[in-house]
Amino acid sequence: MKISNETKIGSLTAISIVLLVLGFNFLKGKTFFGKSHNLFAKYTNVQGLAASNPVMINGLQVGSVYSITTDKNMKEILVNMNITKDVNIPVNSVATIKTSLLGNISIEIQLGDATAYIPRNGTIATQATIGIFNEVVSQFTPVLNKLGSAVNSIDSVLHSVNSILDPSARNNIHATLANLNQTTAHLIGASASLQTLLNTQTGALAGTLNNLNSFTSNLDKNSGKITNLVGNLDKTATNLSELDLQKTLTVLNSTIGDLKSTIGKLNTTTGTAGLLLNDTKLYNNLTATANKLNLLIDDLKTNPKRYINISVFGKKNTSPGLTVPLPDTVNAPYLKQ
Repeated sequence: MKISNETKIGSLTAISIVLLVLGFNFLKGKTFFGKSHNLFAKYTNVQGLAASNPVMINGLQVGSVYSITTDKNMKEILVNMNITKDVNIPVNSVATIKTSLLGNISIEIQLGDATAYIPRNGTIATQATIGIFNEVVSQFTPVLNKLGSAVNSIDSVLHSVNSILDPSARNNIHATLANLNQTTAHLIGASASLQTLLNTQTGALAGTLNNLNSFTSNLDKNSGKITNLVGNLDKTATNLSELDLQKTLTVLNSTIGDLKSTIGKLNTTTGTAGLLLNDTKLYNNLTATANKLNLLIDDLKTNPKRYINISVFGKKNTSPGLTVPLPDTVNAPYLKQ
């Protein structure tokens, strides 16, 4: 069977048209042999989004923009996305339009945390973006505000400096600089004095160090004596620690207690010593006895014959005895009863 040229041309034309449609759809992101589904999003401003722009989730392309349609009022733009990856998109996910620094536009899907997923041919929530230029401007706005505040502060400082630098203030600054020069001169003098003090040959510090060396040398020479002294102190401390101080203190406390008891008895009228010290009757009796003894001695001196008679033929002394002791105010003054 012979095929005519017209049939061949018609067949090639039909195949070309089919390949053209398939290629056009493929370029738009439409696949015919894999599993894909549509996802719709509604925007008021698509910021230059066009068909075949990628659809990204976490930096991975999961599809592309298939078509963009709108109504006559241009109040709502419907974007049809062809999702070629088999992914689950939660119902609270959000689709935003992102523009890179190179001008590439894509749809970024931010996955939510819901457990329910958007069905095939469903609609995803959208969020308006301000665009990359406006975003950059918004980032620089705080910096510009701070820069303006800094400029205002510098201006205030300059005004303050201008108000300070009047003629009197300049004179004060000159005086301050003069005082600073004088202080520097004093510091130079003090540095020279310090250098003299720190001189290793004639400085006072060198003499002090020499004295310290001599002192340490003497300590080294007398280290044996110091050792013996420390040893003797150690022995003395050992002997003191070996003494039975507790027993001595116990005996001393007992003696003090006995002494207190004795003194207490002397302060009372219950014992002989207490009566001797505290009873006036005993004192009066002793005084009366002493007077009577003095009277007896005086009578013996005055009339000895009344008591001793050695004469055989002598006359007996019949004179009455003394009733009052003889006065003796120098050696033994008497008390009258």
